[in-house]
Amino acid sequence: MESSVVVHEYTAMDRILKEEKKYIVKMIKTIVKSGCNVLLIQKSIMRDAVNDLALHFLAKKNIMVVKDIERETVDFISRTTGCIPIASIEQFTEEKLGKAELVVDDKSCRVIRITGCPTPKEGRRTVSVLVRGSSQLILDEAERSLHDALCVVRSLVKKRALVPGGAAVEMEIAQKLNVVSREIFGTDSYCVKAFAHALEIIPYTLSENAGLDPVKFVTELRNAHTKGKKNAGINVKKNKISDMLELNVVQPALVSISALSLATECVRMILKIDDIVLTM
Repeated sequence: MESSVVVHEYTAMDRILKEEKKYIVKMIKTIVKSGCNVLLIQKSIMRDAVNDLALHFLAKKNIMVVKDIERETVDFISRTTGCIPIASIEQFTEEKLGKAELVVDDKSCRVIRITGCPTPKEGRRTVSVLVRGSSQLILDEAERSLHDALCVVRSLVKKRALVPGGAAVEMEIAQKLNVVSREIFGTDSYCVKAFAHALEIIPYTLSENAGLDPVKFVTELRNAHTKGKKNAGINVKKNKISDMLELNVVQPALVSISALSLATECVRMILKIDDIVLTM
């Protein structure tokens, strides 16, 4: 919380300034004793993160100060350099410090470059990608595109498998489940058949979003898979059913697995609800 001090005489003002200077000097000594040469300070929403007097003393001790850092960036730097964020100066010790070979304030592009960070035990290094754009809208779009591309790579790293696109996988699974539903009896048969029918919503939606006749294309796709064409999918460019592998239309297997798993978990959670109580 913000607080204010009411001063009625100049001598009291002098005492306040001396106490402030004494307190700041004590903090600087603690920082210097730890061996720190780069100080990263999180952004404060209440007041300035560091005052001019503290910056002056830190500069005299050749300690670089980077202030007004967002919380997410602080967490990222902590994982990269191995440092431990602290909230109190009493916790500022050598064991909490991180390591890096070089920290440069590149004023030409207004960025702080931290290089030579130690490789963690997992063997994974940190890499930063600098995105530039003429407007914030272009930057946001570039960031989204880059994020999508990295997610695709991550999916392939986690599970190195590709499957045909164009709703080929979902339709093939639906056909297999329809066969299974005819081999079992009772409630299980209805459940499996309903699950297979739900999977056909995916090619139906794909056709609808592409401006095609969903009933026609889902029927054609179902017939193709019935004839054993496992890679058949909806070709939205030529408005027909094609072999997706021949067209190099593929997607990470983890994407399909995650989508089906999350959808199934959501349905199971809803089915567990017995009643809904409305409150005002």
